[in-house]
Amino acid sequence: MADANQPPPGRSGDYAEPLRPQFHFTARRNWLNDPNGLVWYRGEYHLFFQHNPTGINWGNMTWGHAVSRDLVRWRQLPHAIEPDALGTIFSGSAVVDWDNTAGFQSGPEPPLVAIYTSAGGTSPESQGRRFSQSLAYSLDRGRTWTRFAGNPVLPHIAGDNRDPKGIWHAPTRRWIMVLYKDGNTYALFCSPDLKRWTPLDDLQMPGGSECPDFFPMPVEGRPGEERWVFTAANGLYLVGSFDGRRFQSEGGPRPSDTGANFYAVQTWSDIPPEDGRRIQLAWMGGGQYPGMPFNQQMSFPCELLLRPTPEGLRLKRRPVREIETLHGPPHTWTDAVLRPGDNPLAGLEGELFDIRADLDVSKAAQCGFIIRGQPVAYSAPDRLLACCGKKAEWPGEGGRVALQILVDRTSIEVFGDEGLVSMTSCFLPKPEDKALAMFALGGPVKILSLKVYPLRSAWHDAAAAV
Repeated sequence: MADANQPPPGRSGDYAEPLRPQFHFTARRNWLNDPNGLVWYRGEYHLFFQHNPTGINWGNMTWGHAVSRDLVRWRQLPHAIEPDALGTIFSGSAVVDWDNTAGFQSGPEPPLVAIYTSAGGTSPESQGRRFSQSLAYSLDRGRTWTRFAGNPVLPHIAGDNRDPKGIWHAPTRRWIMVLYKDGNTYALFCSPDLKRWTPLDDLQMPGGSECPDFFPMPVEGRPGEERWVFTAANGLYLVGSFDGRRFQSEGGPRPSDTGANFYAVQTWSDIPPEDGRRIQLAWMGGGQYPGMPFNQQMSFPCELLLRPTPEGLRLKRRPVREIETLHGPPHTWTDAVLRPGDNPLAGLEGELFDIRADLDVSKAAQCGFIIRGQPVAYSAPDRLLACCGKKAEWPGEGGRVALQILVDRTSIEVFGDEGLVSMTSCFLPKPEDKALAMFALGGPVKILSLKVYPLRSAWHDAAAAV
C-alpha cells in the first residue's frame, strides 16, 4: 500500500514541475512553512524554514536550510536542526554572535546562533514536555549545527510560548528577544550571552499572534531619526520607540499586506551596514499545488522602508532590486491612451512577469490587468485595489496609480504607491491560459509608462550558481 504522506512521483531535481514556482523559494520535496533563522553571513543569505522532510503535509517539524548570494537563486542544503527529546523544532531566528558572547567560538569563525522553540509534546520522544526555547550554533558558516548542552535556555512561560526573535541592542550591549506568549500577548527579554534571559516587559498586538519580529528602522527622508517596528505573523505592525527595556507604540496596529496568502513574516539579521536594507520574507500559506512533490512556497523577498505620511509613519514593502537579474527585454508603452475595449497586451503570453505601470486614471471608473484569468483591478471611485478575492485601500491621490506586479506560476504579488500597498496572494491558473490583458472601464486611462518584463527561471538561469 502506498504511503499517503509521501509525495506523488515526479521530477524534483530540476525544479521543472508544471506548478513549481520559478523565482519563489520552494523546498525540493515535501512540506514547507514559516521562514526561520534569516541571517546574512559572509556573502550568503541563509534561509531556514519549517519543513517536514518525510511528508507532503505538515508534521515532524525540522529546520530546512537554503542559501543564496542574491535572494533570488537558492541552493537547498542538508537539514540544519532535527527533532530531539525536547520536541520537534518550531520557529525561531538566528544571529551572528560577533563578540562571542555565548562562548561557542573555538576558531576563527564567529558563531551563527539559532534561537528556536523546542515544541514539547509534539513527538513521541517529547511527550509530557511543554514548549521551551533552545539554542544551536554553527562554526562552519551554517553547514553543521550543534545543540547547546544546556537547553532549554528559557523554560516554559505561558501557553504554547514560541517563535523567539533575537536581536543585538547596541546601546545596552545585550541581546533582546521578543517571544510569543499566548493570545495577543508577547514578551520582551534581555540577555548578556543568549543563554540567560531576564524578563523586561509584555507587548500587546490586537489581532496578531505568533512569529514576532522586532527591529529598528530609519525614517525615510529624516536623517538621524529612527523608530522600532514590531510585527506579528500576519504582518500587523506597530511603530514606536524602544529604550532597551520597554517598547512604546505610537498607534496601530496596521496591516503591512492585505493579500490572501501572507503569514509568518520575518526579516534578515546582520545585513551589512553598507547595504543597510531591512529585508522581509513571508510564507505564502494556503497555496495549492496538486500533484506536485513539494507543498507551499515563500513570498519574494521585499525591502521595507518607513515612510512619513499625513497619517503618521507607515511601512512600505517593495520587491528587492535583485529581481532585475531575471529580467528579459521589456515590452514598453509610453504616453499611450487605453480606451474601453482596448487591450495593448493582446498576444502577449507567459508564466513569469515583472509588470511596472504608471497610470493616470482620473477619467476612468476602473482599470487594471487580467493575468492568466485573474483580475488585478483598481476602482477609482472607491480608491480600492482588488486581487485574488482581497481588497486594499489606496492611499494615493491625484488620480495617478503606480503598480508593480510580480507573476509566478502560482502567485501574484501586487505593490502600489511605492510599496504603501502590498498584496501577496497565491492562485491556481488553468494550465492552458497564459494570456495577459489590460482594461479600462467608464473612460480612458492614460498610460504614462508601462513595462512588462518577461522573467527567466531562477532555478535554470545561467547565473544560478551559489
